[in-house]
Amino acid sequence: MQKSWLSRNWLWVFVLPWSVFITLPLLAPLFMRLGWQAPAQLIYTIYSFVCHQLPERSFFLFGPKLMYSLPEIQAAFQQTNDPNLLRQFVGSPELGWKVAWSDRMFSMYSFMLPAALIWYPLRRKLGILPVWGFLFMLLPMAIDGTAHLISDFAGLGEGFRDTNAWLGALTNNVFSPSFYAGDAVGSFNSWMRLITGVFFAIGIIWLSFPYLAEGFEGPLSRPHLRPVELPRL
Repeated sequence: MQKSWLSRNWLWVFVLPWSVFITLPLLAPLFMRLGWQAPAQLIYTIYSFVCHQLPERSFFLFGPKLMYSLPEIQAAFQQTNDPNLLRQFVGSPELGWKVAWSDRMFSMYSFMLPAALIWYPLRRKLGILPVWGFLFMLLPMAIDGTAHLISDFAGLGEGFRDTNAWLGALTNNVFSPSFYAGDAVGSFNSWMRLITGVFFAIGIIWLSFPYLAEGFEGPLSRPHLRPVELPRL
């Protein structure tokens, strides 16, 4: 029996809309650069429902730096630690313009696309990621995100995740001060948000897509999809 169009192309039904979804946040700063404020503000508004858009944790395009510290944002915007006010700052001609979601969201959502494209040709060889495996992939983000949340209760720029003095003590400050403090590219906080986002994206794809494949294509063979099992001791 000939397979339906959807059975043959279901991956692209995901890839094409998802490509649009992860591209639009990058278009917002481009539109601002071109002076197209209305479509840019529309993108910022739509994506504000899925991301806090705090500028000190977001990438900036068309400026001298990819990310800015909270004091730099405050100097360009206003002296406030109120996240509801800070998230309204989208940039300036001097600093560049903010991508419409944070670095963590960028990592989470964007990496789902290459993860899906890498998984697809290997779908008959990979087992289904069990729930415990997905929770394991999710755990780093849960720990990092919870730590940031608790830290932010002390005020943006004032919590233990802003200085990371605890990490400096654990590592005897072997890295530069810029690695420990703040959220700039190359800092501990930045690396953690990017890496945990990648783990989350891989976990989501590996957990859900094998079931989608079986639903659209029928049982996969060589070998049949099965939960990955730990080796017996």
